[in-house]
Amino acid sequence: MKFNLITRKKRVIENLAGAKAYSMTPEYELYAAVVTTGLNGSYYESANSRLDRIIKLIQKCDPEFVAKLAVYARNNMYLRSIPLVLTVELAKQSTGNSLVSSTVSKVVKRADEITELLAYYQFANKRTGTKKLNKLSKQIQKGLVMSFNNFDEYQFAKYNKSTEIKLKDALFLVHPKAKDEMQQVIFNKIAKDELATPYTWETELSKLGQTQFANSFEKSRAIKRKWEELVASKRLGYMALMRNLRNILEANVSSSTIEMVCLNLSNENAVKKAKQMSG
Repeated sequence: MKFNLITRKKRVIENLAGAKAYSMTPEYELYAAVVTTGLNGSYYESANSRLDRIIKLIQKCDPEFVAKLAVYARNNMYLRSIPLVLTVELAKQSTGNSLVSSTVSKVVKRADEITELLAYYQFANKRTGTKKLNKLSKQIQKGLVMSFNNFDEYQFAKYNKSTEIKLKDALFLVHPKAKDEMQQVIFNKIAKDELATPYTWETELSKLGQTQFANSFEKSRAIKRKWEELVASKRLGYMALMRNLRNILEANVSSSTIEMVCLNLSNENAVKKAKQMSG
C-alpha cells in the first residue's frame, strides 16, 4: 500500500498546563522532571506535587537508569537536592547489589550532603520518635562510609551546622572506618565537637562583629582591612564574591582590591568552575 497508509493511534494526553501533548516513557518523563526545575515549584505544579510525581516515576523506571540519572544530575547538572531524593528512593527499589552504595558515594559531593541525605531518608521513610534513623539501609550506610572519607577537617567544619541531624549524629549512625590515622583524628574531632573553626568570610566577619571598637572610624577601617584580606586570600568563593560585591564596595577597599575582584570574576576558568548558571 502506497497511499492508503495504516494509521496508528497516537498517545495524546493532557499536560499540566491543560494542553494536548504526547505521552512520554517513565524514564524520559523522570529525566524531564529532574533536569528542568528540580524540586522547585512551577506555575503549573507545586514543589510537593512534583516530588510525589517524581517518586511515582522512580518506581516505574529501571533502577540502573535512576542511579545514572542521580549521578548525572549531581555531577553534570550540579543539582544538589534531587540526586539525594533519587538515591534514597532507589534504595527502596534496588537490593542485593552495590548499586545504591555506589550511587551514594558519587552524589555526595559536599560534607553537608551526608546529613541532607539522612534527613531525606528520615522524611521518605516516615520515621518518627527518638530513633528516627534506626535500621538505616545497609547500602545507604556503605555509601556514606565511603563519603565520610572524602572530606578533610576544613570541609567538615565549614558545613558543621546546627541542623536537626548533625555531622556527629551521622558519624555515630554510619560508623565509618577511617582511611588513615589523620582521617581518624578528624572523626574523633567530629565526635567531640572539636573541629577547628574554618577560615571563611562568614566566620571572619562574625569574629569581627564581636570585636569592641573605640569608635565607628576604627570599626570601618577594620572592616575595610578584613575585606581586603579576604579577597587577597583567594578563599572567597566565586558565589560569595558575587554576593558580597556591594559590601566590598561599601567598605571602601583599595583600588588594587577592586581590580583583584574584577580579575577573579572575569577569569574564564573561574566562571566555568563556579556553576552559577547551573540548576
